[in-house]
Amino acid sequence: MKYQLIAFDAYGTLLDVFAVTASAEQLFPGHGKSLSQLWRDKQLEYTRLISLADPNAEGSQHYQSFWDITIAALRFSCKQLKLNLTRENEAQLLQQYAHLDPFTESKQVLGEVKRMGLKTCVLSNGNTEMLSTALGHSQLKEYFDAVISVDEARQFKITPASYQLVLKHFSVAKDQVLFISCNAWDIIGANWFGFDTFWVNRYLLPFEEIGLKPRYSGENLNALLPNIKTTP
Repeated sequence: MKYQLIAFDAYGTLLDVFAVTASAEQLFPGHGKSLSQLWRDKQLEYTRLISLADPNAEGSQHYQSFWDITIAALRFSCKQLKLNLTRENEAQLLQQYAHLDPFTESKQVLGEVKRMGLKTCVLSNGNTEMLSTALGHSQLKEYFDAVISVDEARQFKITPASYQLVLKHFSVAKDQVLFISCNAWDIIGANWFGFDTFWVNRYLLPFEEIGLKPRYSGENLNALLPNIKTTP
C-alpha cells in the first residue's frame, strides 16, 4: 500500500461547520444561512491575513488562536449584517461551534481506515483546546494517532510550515501521506506542499481554476475507502 499516513482536516471535513445555521436562524430569523456563511468566510479571511502579513517560518508575530479568530469573525459578521449580537446570543453560538457534530459517515470511515492498519492524524487550523473539545464531543478522538494544531507553527494553512507539522510528527515521506479536506483551498495548499490529496466535495462545487487538482475526490468520506484499498 502506497500510503502510510492518512491526514484529515477537521472543520468542514469531519465536523459540520454549518451545523450552527439552525441556531443562527432561531436567533436571527431570516439571517441564519447568511450569518453562518459570512462567519465562515471571515474566519478564513482572518487566518490568511495573519499568515500573509508575516510568513516567517518561525511563526507569525500577528498570530492569534483560531478560537479568538472565530469570535472576532462572528462579531464582525453580525455588525455587517446589522444583527444585534447580545452576550447571551454570542455565548450560545460559540457553545455550539465548540461542540460541532460530525458528519454521519465520519466515525465509520475512520474506523475502517484504522482497521486497515494505517496511521491517522488531524491537521487543523483549530487550536489545541478547540480540537480537544470538538473531537471529544464528536467521539472521534480515539481514531487518531495524533491531533495536530497549527498552533505549533503559529502559521495557518496553507503555509508550508503548517503542512510540515505532519512530517514533524510522523517519520514518513511526503508521497506516503494522503491528505483529506473538503476545502479546495486546503487541497491546493497540500498539493503544492507535496501531499497526495482527496477532496471531499460535499457541496458539489467545481474545483478551483488554479493549483493542482486532487488525485481523488468524492461527495463524502465514504468515497475515500475504495481509493485507499486500490492504491498500489
